[in-house]
Amino acid sequence: MQLNFAAKEVVLKLVYYGPALSGKTSNLKALHDRVDASARGRLMTLATRDDRTLFFDMLPLAIRGDGMSLRIKVFTVPGQVVHASTRRFVLQGADGVAFIADSQIAETENNAASFRDLRDNLRELGRAIRDVPLIIQFNKRDMPDIRSEQELRTLAQKGREPVYAATAVNGAGVLETFFGLLSSTCTKLDEEHQLSQKLGLTMTKLLETAAWQFGCEQPYQDLVKACLHGAKP
Repeated sequence: MQLNFAAKEVVLKLVYYGPALSGKTSNLKALHDRVDASARGRLMTLATRDDRTLFFDMLPLAIRGDGMSLRIKVFTVPGQVVHASTRRFVLQGADGVAFIADSQIAETENNAASFRDLRDNLRELGRAIRDVPLIIQFNKRDMPDIRSEQELRTLAQKGREPVYAATAVNGAGVLETFFGLLSSTCTKLDEEHQLSQKLGLTMTKLLETAAWQFGCEQPYQDLVKACLHGAKP
């Protein structure tokens, strides 16, 4: 987090992490399409011929209101094994992480390996995974041979992270995932740095402003509560 008291500006970094082809870039594309043009910047992507992320994607978002501004930089990491150092580089300084898992049963081991990779890279950066705001999205709910919703609920009950279901290619679950992550991140940063007191703006008001400027048709609380189980952000 970067905080400029004089300008009343907060800058957050959110990272979408997960195995190759799990839908990280699809999430950012859908988010870009659904957010009002006044609140978004240009989506920057760098992909290879097979449509896999080569370095990273980045989507800048901005929320302005009540004399302050919140700028959010949303990054993805490349999922391929050979880009381990790039993932660690992009993860550095992340205020919150969305782990994008593939719902297909055949991808179970790839999901697990990528989650271990996330944990190990955070450790290399001097951070414990339990101390980082983290939500999990099971993407590709439109594919055949996927884990059932009940299976996802059972998995969620065993963990502490909020779990969301999504089909990012058509935008389903994308805003819910994003606001779940943003809510978790803002809540933790507020607890650690007393942002509400210092900026004169509650996190609830900030998230309400974000939902309005992003063109959401429902309260942000409803989006956050769409998680299948786990701790509410």
